[in-house]
Amino acid sequence: MADVKTTISLGETLFKEAEALARDMRVSRSRLFAMAVERFLQQYRNQQLLEQLNRAYGDVPDPAEREYRSI
Repeated sequence: MADVKTTISLGETLFKEAEALARDMRVSRSRLFAMAVERFLQQYRNQQLLEQLNRAYGDVPDPAEREYRSI
């Protein structure tokens, strides 16, 4: 997959912390930001999946389940 360049704006403190972390991790700032976005997207997808599971398996039985339980 091809890389795409983008520009982002960060507060100075956050930028300095990110730059220091990238240096400590021995990765480029671009790689650090890519890693952060990858992690955020994975957490977001996991949260969406969890919410779907909670809706599907909530404590309130649907009409078909209620009918089955009454038999």
